Amino acid sequence: MSQSSFRQHFMPGLWENNIALVQMLGLCPVMAVTSTATNGLGMGIATTAVIILSNLLISLLRNTIPAEVRNPVMIALIAGTVTLVDMAMNAWTHELYKVLGLFIALIVTNCAVLGRAEAFALKNGPVASMLDGLGMGLGFTWALTLLGGIREVLGGGTLFAHASSLLGPAFHWMELQILPPDTGVLLAILPPGGFIVLGLLIAAKRIVDQRMAARQQAPSSPLVMLQS
Repeated sequence: MSQSSFRQHFMPGLWENNIALVQMLGLCPVMAVTSTATNGLGMGIATTAVIILSNLLISLLRNTIPAEVRNPVMIALIAGTVTLVDMAMNAWTHELYKVLGLFIALIVTNCAVLGRAEAFALKNGPVASMLDGLGMGLGFTWALTLLGGIREVLGGGTLFAHASSLLGPAFHWMELQILPPDTGVLLAILPPGGFIVLGLLIAAKRIVDQRMAARQQAPSSPLVMLQS
């Protein structure tokens, strides 16, 4: 696969077509589990695994799925993938599994997963579909982790609290105390705080996009024009 094809399939999901900040899909887990950066990271990784595996399976079977039962078959494949991820998290990251709880199973209802299957995996090969799923999943993951991190710092003064307990002892280095204890704002970790922070992140992304577009459209400087 050429570098241009790699960028075409993988890169859009990271920024310009981000699931949470652009498509605004999967807002239920975005709001529900991002009270800490650790929870956002865990949910993002689980969703990434589901999107990659479901995209792969649907791409491999795209020529054998009858059009009349396309949606039920895709939902069944996604549900099976979610079940496998749910069981894997229960076995290997049980503490995080208990924190995320029902929201892991609810990945089945995440419109982003079915949307990528419908829009991309049914029309492209396995490698391209996996790259698309990886890009979309990682974009979703960093958005959830950033949202959870901001809420956690503002609400409790910590960052990646209990990461070693939820993800394993190897992640102890991630646990940081950013602000003095008991100095947080309770609103940040409550549902209204989630909506406020998400709105600010969406606004910030649009400002960055506008500035990047303006910079690309700006005329070349006279020195550059003379040298050319």
